Amino acid sequence: MVLTIANPTQRNALGPEIYAAGIEALNGAENSSEIRSVVIVGEGAWFCAGGSLQRLLANRQLDHSVQAESIEGLHNWIDSIRAFPKPVIAAVEGAAAGAGFSLALACDFVVAARDAVFAASYSNVGLSPDGGLSWHLGQALPRQLASEWLMNGERIAAPRLHAAGLVNELTENGQALAVRLSARAPNSLASIKELLSEARGATLASQLSQERDHFVRNLHHANAGIGIAAFLEKKPPQYE
Repeated sequence: MVLTIANPTQRNALGPEIYAAGIEALNGAENSSEIRSVVIVGEGAWFCAGGSLQRLLANRQLDHSVQAESIEGLHNWIDSIRAFPKPVIAAVEGAAAGAGFSLALACDFVVAARDAVFAASYSNVGLSPDGGLSWHLGQALPRQLASEWLMNGERIAAPRLHAAGLVNELTENGQALAVRLSARAPNSLASIKELLSEARGATLASQLSQERDHFVRNLHHANAGIGIAAFLEKKPPQYE
């Protein structure tokens, strides 16, 4: 399934209606056996410019709870992407700025056009990150580099993110990865995603226990029989 952020007149800026639509789409896709992965793209020349500055300026005149509620909507979408049991791919063309950068890093994979750019642009307008950007960069990068990207707010070219391990592929076609993933066993991918989500806060002993339980459950799933037999017979598997 391809989810398109379609707000091109504002460079695909995000807002509460987009957060809600994204969550609704994932909820529907979770129960569909026909959907094996999700690709998030932006309409037109931008992936996503983050939050609308006009809306943020207007929210300054309202009670603090209004902006807090809006951010909760974004964070619920981020949480739904992380909890979604199928691969989610951000296909970035143009720019991913602010919460658009956060959204991309919340996905399981990021593929980007070679000329795509990313920017943690919050400090450019006197703001601080949301959408989990400080967590994702803080987990993935040395502190000094995360500080540079978050505090400077400068544009970062896709090849630099690729070199840092935050972009999987520099490509012209972000949906090609989805096709490859869709050929794999859905239960296996769901287990891997869950294990990776749990690993950062887990001890080795607890993670070993989780790996054991997932392995045993997947071994006794029909797809393991299909996959092992196909491998031994040297033919492509057709997973359920």
